[in-house]
Amino acid sequence: MNVKDKKTFSIPEVAKALGICKTHAYKLAHEGRFPVLKLGRRLVIPKNWLEEFLDQEFENYKTKKV
Repeated sequence: MNVKDKKTFSIPEVAKALGICKTHAYKLAHEGRFPVLKLGRRLVIPKNWLEEFLDQEFENYKTKKV
């Protein structure tokens, strides 16, 4: 399946895309820093939630840098 067609991403997929290790990605998810949806025992991040999260983090970064 094409990434463009995916609606959700696993924690390892998000870690790889962001260039961080899986352990750190799971830590962020469990701390509530990532917008996570729990499906049974599986943690997934809806694509639109991830995009909103990254947009907000970027805005926070720009605000701090100014």
